[in-house]
Amino acid sequence: MSTTQYVAQLTEKHHRIEEEIHKQMMHPSTDHVHITELKREKLRLKEKIAELNGDLN
Repeated sequence: MSTTQYVAQLTEKHHRIEEEIHKQMMHPSTDHVHITELKREKLRLKEKIAELNGDLN
């Protein structure tokens, strides 16, 4: 798998997590611990994407 394909996969996962966070926040019985975990994973992905994009440039 090329770096470009890997970045695309990570970006897609990042978007799915973002949608899940939004969905969870709209739910009346929000689990704030779970949302915090999702946000941490989203940030980790964002940092990895930025790192890989730096390698591509």
